[in-house]
Amino acid sequence: MKGYISHQLKKCIEQEHKYILLVHWETIEDHEIGFRTSEEYQQWKALLHHFYDPFPTVEHYK
Repeated sequence: MKGYISHQLKKCIEQEHKYILLVHWETIEDHEIGFRTSEEYQQWKALLHHFYDPFPTVEHYK
């Protein structure tokens, strides 16, 4: 995807059922508009969203 740099999935040491997914984008727009409105996001959603309980919080950092 345009603006995608990299990602990491990390498992929590203290709580084995918890993970954090860190995705690095060039800009927030690349994530929120480019990816989230794309056909690729629909594929991502269909493949992965049923694993989330509860749905993860999405936050942006710099």
